[in-house]
Amino acid sequence: MQRTKLSTQSILPLTCSRSGTCCFGKAVMLNPWELLSFSKEKKITSREFRDLYCEFGGIRLRFNGKPDKKGQQACSQYVDNIGCSVHQGRPLACRLYPLGRQIQFNKAHYIYQGDKFPCLNDCSEVLELPKLSVGEYLKGQEAVQFEKAQDEYLIVMQNIADIGFELLIDSGLAASGDTKTLAVWREIGNELPELLTERIGQEWMDCLMIPTITMDTENPITFAQKHNDLLLLKAQEEFGNLQTFQELHDASVLIIGVALHLARGLGAETKEISEHWIETAKSHGAKE
Repeated sequence: MQRTKLSTQSILPLTCSRSGTCCFGKAVMLNPWELLSFSKEKKITSREFRDLYCEFGGIRLRFNGKPDKKGQQACSQYVDNIGCSVHQGRPLACRLYPLGRQIQFNKAHYIYQGDKFPCLNDCSEVLELPKLSVGEYLKGQEAVQFEKAQDEYLIVMQNIADIGFELLIDSGLAASGDTKTLAVWREIGNELPELLTERIGQEWMDCLMIPTITMDTENPITFAQKHNDLLLLKAQEEFGNLQTFQELHDASVLIIGVALHLARGLGAETKEISEHWIETAKSHGAKE
């Protein structure tokens, strides 16, 4: 699909008509801090919010509300004739819409998909409203904290993946002639999210999406860094004394699965990321 790249100075019909059409038929992905933000606004625990309103262990918001005229179901947080019931806690995907945020070479770009500005498909009345620059729109949407969360969790994702590399390369597994580990990395890069959720298991899914962090939850950078430490500690406890190549293989596959699942929650393409990691592992001696 065609993508139009934007700068913060780009002027677009971004003044919202508040018709609510964007709250139907979407796939809204979540990172752990966004799940927490939603739960705070809902005044329930992160676990309760995840179990009631999310799919795939918490990385995607459930759309199971009343359908619109096109048959598209509403977001689980949408209230008919009112709008979003947790608007202040909404995630980055909702704050940016109809824009997307693409990160390349450590620099963020704003985009929209298709050759026509998305809002014009269902809300042509926006053409009669004042136009805004992308920068003005982002400021009005109070997106900065949520962008920081996304950026920090991209670092967490790579740190988790690095454990998978260590289990494969530094442990002697790759040097043993192993060829099956990278093959499974590729498999899980293409795996449906519901299957990957099952592969990861409940204990790791809980650690990934609903970490026990009680301090500095307002600061997404601090929250993600503390979460990173918890994940690394869990990996050390579980994988610190592995004895056999089969155990190392299983652990490497599991932790790469955790990293890819988080990547999907960040809106990344898991297939592309797994292929990149496979090529990196091969450049360090792993075989497929």
